[in-house]
Amino acid sequence: MYEISTFYPQKIIDKGDSMATLIQEKVRQAVSILAEQDIDLWLIFVRETSVNSDPILPVIYGEATLTRQSALLIHRSGETIAIVGRIDAETTRLIGAYQTIIPCDGGISQNLLSELQRLNPAKIAINTSLSNVMADGLSYGMYQLLLKMLADTPYGKRLCSAEDIIAALNGRKTATEIDLIKAAIAETLDIYQHTYKFMNPGMTEKDVADFMHKQIADRNLLAAWTYEGCPAVNSGPDSPVGHAAPTDIQLEPGHLVHFDFGVQKDGYCSDIQRMVYLLRTEESEAPVEVLQGFDLVRQAIEAAREVLRPGVTGLEVDQAARKVIVDAGYPEYHYATGHQLGKRAHDGGGILGPQWEVYGDLPNQMIEKDQVYTIELGIALEGYGYIGLEEDVLVTEDGNVYLGEPQTQLVLK
Repeated sequence: MYEISTFYPQKIIDKGDSMATLIQEKVRQAVSILAEQDIDLWLIFVRETSVNSDPILPVIYGEATLTRQSALLIHRSGETIAIVGRIDAETTRLIGAYQTIIPCDGGISQNLLSELQRLNPAKIAINTSLSNVMADGLSYGMYQLLLKMLADTPYGKRLCSAEDIIAALNGRKTATEIDLIKAAIAETLDIYQHTYKFMNPGMTEKDVADFMHKQIADRNLLAAWTYEGCPAVNSGPDSPVGHAAPTDIQLEPGHLVHFDFGVQKDGYCSDIQRMVYLLRTEESEAPVEVLQGFDLVRQAIEAAREVLRPGVTGLEVDQAARKVIVDAGYPEYHYATGHQLGKRAHDGGGILGPQWEVYGDLPNQMIEKDQVYTIELGIALEGYGYIGLEEDVLVTEDGNVYLGEPQTQLVLK
């Protein structure tokens, strides 16, 4: 065992590695959340994370892998402990978030039990959840192994879900995280502007997507989700809208062209939908029904924004937006109105969604200050295609703000 205070001087911790500093920041945030929720210890139990990682691990450990059975312990007192394979100890030290690092060779059970006996926590949170994918990183096999390690001790009966800890930690973005999300959004909006200039009738959806992929590569960015489907490009009424890759369908005058696109920059994502209308030869403006459809989607997004604030549920936000669409005579859309955004485009935690079985308890989660949400919805317009918009917003103390310039007018091409 060695202590960072002696083995890893503060001047090395503060060497300027922004990602390591952000991990330290999030671990400190986790400590305050434990105290807030009256939970003594958060235990993250993993193995071979290059194969089966815990989704919260990048937030509290970074992108480095843990190659053997490992336990990260975060205590409400502020004490942080990493019990890891000896070959991972140096990497863990460099992260700078764990005060005590215990290198192990043959196994970690004895060291884990020793630390639990010393700390004697009344509540031990582990990563299991029925609803929140970000909080369900403990596999069933690892859960059984943990129970086996804790057999003949009182600690197995002190386990509880860490879902509320993870929802708060992952949802409450720090100032650093907000700046990183803004930077990803700025890149995305700039790529959109270049794409509007590039695209023309006669090109295929794949042609446009290839151009956007080149923009990603030229800027040393990553796609915010699966590369083949980021961007989604949908031209006209016959294009499959959803998580589908662009097709050979050609862009034609009279088509609505819908985009769903985001990038990952420095570990944080954007997720933005935009709309273009391709003018026919005789047109100088989009048809009335297209403009009305676009305005309706804008109205629904603003209806959601009016409700979105700390203390309300995602269900309430979803109901406000959905009502605008249904009251106008369109069928309700078959997905949630929004989701959290951060290190992933779909960042887990509460959603702005209906009370459907598939969403579990997530729509009932309370909105909190400093969470970042997308607001996304759309309608199908017969003969023209799909009108869908998506904006990224930050929840503030008394409402929310756009993190990038919203689309308020249809782009004409």
